[in-house]
Amino acid sequence: MDSTDDAGVVAPPASGQIHRFRGLIGTGAIAALAAVVATTLAAALAQAVGVEFEVSAGETIPLSGFAVVTGFFSLVGVVIAAALLRWSARPAERFVQTAVTLTAISLVPPFLSEASTATAIALVGLHLVAATVMIPVLARSLRTRTD
Repeated sequence: MDSTDDAGVVAPPASGQIHRFRGLIGTGAIAALAAVVATTLAAALAQAVGVEFEVSAGETIPLSGFAVVTGFFSLVGVVIAAALLRWSARPAERFVQTAVTLTAISLVPPFLSEASTATAIALVGLHLVAATVMIPVLARSLRTRTD
């Protein structure tokens, strides 16, 4: 018999999978914090060298905005990773595919805004900073251990 009962309901995850799930959440939260710090520092550095994060007439992104948005979408990535851990036979592979696709999509809006070229390039760079922190950490957490 497989992991479903006669009613077709999926059985709850085994205790080993619950342990992996908790580890993923903890690791993801730490990685999200690291992504927030790295992205905010990179944005501050960009501002220090003259990049103005003005995305439309008079509307400038504050440093706190980078922290909030990075934190939110990093946690969305953790939720996606957790869902794939629960429902995918190959969660790490599927996560990388999904995360890279979503990152690529996120690189388009900076060029569609009214931002200057320097601002658009800096925003793309900041997206890549966050992705560089989050994707490898979560993918590594999703890999099946053969201990």
